[in-house]
Amino acid sequence: MPSNDAERRRWNDEYWTSAWPRRERLTSVVTGPLVDRLAPVAGERILDVGSGGGTATLAIAVRLGVGRVVGADISEALVALAARRACELPDLHVSFTLADVQSDEVDGAPFDAVASQFGVMFFDDPVRAFANIRAQVRPGGRFVFACWRSIEENPWALGPRLAPFLDPPAAPEPGKSPTGPFVLADPAATTELLQAAGWSHVESEDHDAVAVVERDVIVDDEYLEFVGVHPGDLDKVRRVVEDHLTPLTREDGLIAADLAFRLFSSRN
Repeated sequence: MPSNDAERRRWNDEYWTSAWPRRERLTSVVTGPLVDRLAPVAGERILDVGSGGGTATLAIAVRLGVGRVVGADISEALVALAARRACELPDLHVSFTLADVQSDEVDGAPFDAVASQFGVMFFDDPVRAFANIRAQVRPGGRFVFACWRSIEENPWALGPRLAPFLDPPAAPEPGKSPTGPFVLADPAATTELLQAAGWSHVESEDHDAVAVVERDVIVDDEYLEFVGVHPGDLDKVRRVVEDHLTPLTREDGLIAADLAFRLFSSRN
């Protein structure tokens, strides 16, 4: 089975990729702190892992100015979206490539730095992935990424409320690790993964933010179908979702989503 097979299917699913521009209204709140922590220096070559629609990649390129930023992702549709967005900013030195950075080499190495905005939680062999990234970074180069803290600290996340209506997730293949938004929520365990892959000077800092978004950024009926809610349960699940999101809903109908995330940094 190819590496990251389940995530490859998810990130190339027609619904998931078509909904992603909406989802970015949530995740892009993190871009500023990520770029600040990365601190791009003019002339550097920087890799963005799991670049999605390119929002963080383009922000890094704007901050960098002279240099080169390469965004890599396993989603054909999102790589194409990012490339279209880059065409609207022709003065930026940026490109996008279809690649699974868990195992692939990315053109442009060795890089001075690597960044990722919520792109590194989807490796089914994280030590291998972090080691493969490190192999493409110059000695002394840096790695900065954002990952979610615990699901309990992110009340917008519906996973625990939907779980009773979904089939249990399949166990990982032998030798593989679970994937998903919250798999790196334990800072000590994530530090150990990075160190096992050869990264040093591992540090992390917690951040909190609020994203004010439309409700369909979080959930809609297509999302419920995508995650596996049975049509016969749909009315009941809608009520569960309403109950969950009502405390987060403002008078204007928008969701004020508290975001709890963590920035990791390390050195090669």
